[in-house]
Amino acid sequence: MPILTKSAILKFYKRRDIQDAIIIHAKNKEIGMRFGDGFGKRPDVLTYPRDILELALQGVTSLHASEEIWDNPLAISSDLSKKELNELRIGWDLMLDIDCAILEYSRICADLVIQFLTYCGVKDISVKFSGNKGFHIGVPFEAFPTTVGNEKMKDMFPDAPRKIALYIKENIKEELGKRIMQLENNNFSSIVEKTKTAKEDITYYKKNEMGTQVPHLNVEPFLEIDTILLSSRHLYRMPYSFHEKSGLVSLPIDPFNVMEFEKSMAMPEKVLTPMFTFLDRNCTGESARNLLVQALDFKVKAEDEEPEKRDYEEISITSPITEEFFPPCIQYIFKGMDDGKKRGMFILSNFLGKLGWQKKDIEQFILRWNPHNPEQLRMSYIKGQLSSFTPGNKLPPNCSNDAYYTGIGICHPDRLCKYIKNPVNYTIAKWRRHLRDNEEKKPESE
Repeated sequence: MPILTKSAILKFYKRRDIQDAIIIHAKNKEIGMRFGDGFGKRPDVLTYPRDILELALQGVTSLHASEEIWDNPLAISSDLSKKELNELRIGWDLMLDIDCAILEYSRICADLVIQFLTYCGVKDISVKFSGNKGFHIGVPFEAFPTTVGNEKMKDMFPDAPRKIALYIKENIKEELGKRIMQLENNNFSSIVEKTKTAKEDITYYKKNEMGTQVPHLNVEPFLEIDTILLSSRHLYRMPYSFHEKSGLVSLPIDPFNVMEFEKSMAMPEKVLTPMFTFLDRNCTGESARNLLVQALDFKVKAEDEEPEKRDYEEISITSPITEEFFPPCIQYIFKGMDDGKKRGMFILSNFLGKLGWQKKDIEQFILRWNPHNPEQLRMSYIKGQLSSFTPGNKLPPNCSNDAYYTGIGICHPDRLCKYIKNPVNYTIAKWRRHLRDNEEKKPESE
């Protein structure tokens, strides 16, 4: 991995062809400036090519752009209502974030997504290397119809892109599992070793023609087409922007040759004059119309599979289980986080929802937690995530999912943790022990 030095940053951002490509991409976008470990003040914009070198001289390491397209990005505020944001928003781009620690798996996923988009008739597809281990696949707003029924397309954010992402995920997941298994010569152990997941977490069973239960690969614990981050004012790394951890460039590439991509191509000294435009606005009509219509009509079908093994025993909880029963990982989240705050919120909301907490109480808990973070989550993000959240609908990720626990530094197990598969198990076990102890302390009736 190349080391990201100040001289390398200045040398790259000094290039006029790189500056021009970034400025074209920045039009009508809210821009976030990253200074090493932290972001500058938002909202911000980029207007002139020379601004990029000036920002680099001031310590900016990377540039990030909004999925949404705004009439006036500088008028955006976290205090604006949904109606006011809709009035400012003039569009949004479909951004699919393929996230996996294993580049080979991300590459296969990106290839399948592009194939599926093409199958759906989408002609305006662009892809870029994220700069570290994944890919961003984009379809510009101009490829979609301006209205659907009586609703303006620009106002269908984030619901429409989330439904599209879910539609794509459901349609490629089986083939994605097959392709990864082929890559690993049908060796589950190899995948377990690479992804640091438990075999039972990545295996599901389906009956074959003979009625025999056959194991299949479930990629969701280690590979995700991220729908959580499809939210208002979410930023993504701009094309030709550095990635701080890898020192590589977020490089637009040929979408139909994604399987040929190697990380070395994104080394700054190897990046040639931009050949591919990420989110090219010169679209060939409404080529994404069919994709949109199918995604909006899509319902996830229950497959003919064995019932999933429960991660915990369903019990009746008549009142919220309180904080003294929470496991160490949840307590560490509540202390505040430097990295992984969005994943932390995802864990917290689903964890509390399974413990009898109502939505308003979960919101209050998260609002109490947020100030503990050195860099707080924006209120618009919190509100956006909770708006479509249903308490108790989903478990938090299992303890074996490194991306959500050890990966963000919150896994500090105690003696009980080694017997636990999910943070919810921990709390219920501790709560039950408390109830049992109280029952035993009661004096016997005379």
